[in-house]
Amino acid sequence: MHREAAEALALQGLAFLAEDAGRMRRFLELTGLEPADVRASADSPELLAAVLEHLSGDESLLLVFAAGHGVPPQSIAQALALFEGRRA
Repeated sequence: MHREAAEALALQGLAFLAEDAGRMRRFLELTGLEPADVRASADSPELLAAVLEHLSGDESLLLVFAAGHGVPPQSIAQALALFEGRRA
C-alpha cells in the first residue's frame, strides 16, 4: 500500500465515524480530541493514524467499516503501519 492510499483509507474511516454520532462520540472520548480539533487537523498524519488505530482496536467496528467500503479488514493495519513507519 502506498502512502496516498493509506491517507485516503484513513479519510474514509474518519467520514465513516462522522456519519454516526455515537461512533464519533466514542472516537472523541477515547482520543481526548474535541470536534474542533478534528476539523482543524483532519488531514494531519497524527489524526489519520488515530482514526486507523481506533478502527483497528474495535473488531466489530473494523468489520462494519471494511464491509461497507469494500476493503479487506487487514488493509487498515497495513495503512496504520505506514503511518507508524513500519512495514506491514
